[in-house]
Amino acid sequence: MDHLPGKTIERLSAYRRVLLNYSTKGKSYIFSHELAGLLHITAVQVRRDVMLIGYTGLQRKGYYVMELIARIGEVLDSRDGQKVAVVGFGYLGKAITGYFVGKRSKLDVVASFDINTKKIDTKIKGVKCFHINSLKTVIRKKKITIAILTVPTDVAVEVTKNLVKAGIKGILNFTTVPLNVPPGVYLEEYDMITSVEKVAFFVKKYDKAEK
Repeated sequence: MDHLPGKTIERLSAYRRVLLNYSTKGKSYIFSHELAGLLHITAVQVRRDVMLIGYTGLQRKGYYVMELIARIGEVLDSRDGQKVAVVGFGYLGKAITGYFVGKRSKLDVVASFDINTKKIDTKIKGVKCFHINSLKTVIRKKKITIAILTVPTDVAVEVTKNLVKAGIKGILNFTTVPLNVPPGVYLEEYDMITSVEKVAFFVKKYDKAEK
C-alpha cells in the first residue's frame, strides 16, 4: 500500500467522501458503475483502484459500502491520527481552518500561525493562532506533522525551511511559489490561479464552439 500512485490516493479519498454521503441514504451496497457515475470516471478505473487496496465486492450486490469505507480508511489514515497546522491566518487560512475542523477524525487541525499580533490568541472552531516565532516550539509540543501553507509569497520559502527544521513531514502549499523540500518531506502544491485559468480556458473553448 505504500507504493500506491498519487492519483489513486486522490480517487480513494473521493470514493470515501462519496460513499459516506451515499451511506446516509440508507443504501448498503453500491456497484462499481454507480460509484463511477457519481465521480464521472469509468467503472474499470473504480474496480482497478478497489482491487489495489485488496477489497472485492459481491457479484450481485456490488461493494458493501461501510466495509469499503473502512478499508479505504485503513489505507489512507494513520492509526493514531495526524496533527495539522495552518500557517498563515489570513482570509484563506481562516477559511481552510473553519472548513477542515471535524471533517476527518484522523486529521486534526490543532494550531495556526501568523505574524500579525492582532491575530495571536484568536480562535476559529477552537483552533488557536500562535505567533510565527513560536513555530518550532508549538509544532514539537503538539506533535504536528502536516502544515497547510497560506502565507504571502515573499516569505513562503523561508517559512517552508523553518517548517522542515521544526519536524514537519508533509506540506500542502497554497501559495503561488514553487517550493523545494528535502527527501522525507512530502510536498503537494495547489495553485488556485492556475486551476481557475484552466477552467476559463475551457469555457472560452466551449463559447467558441457554440458560436
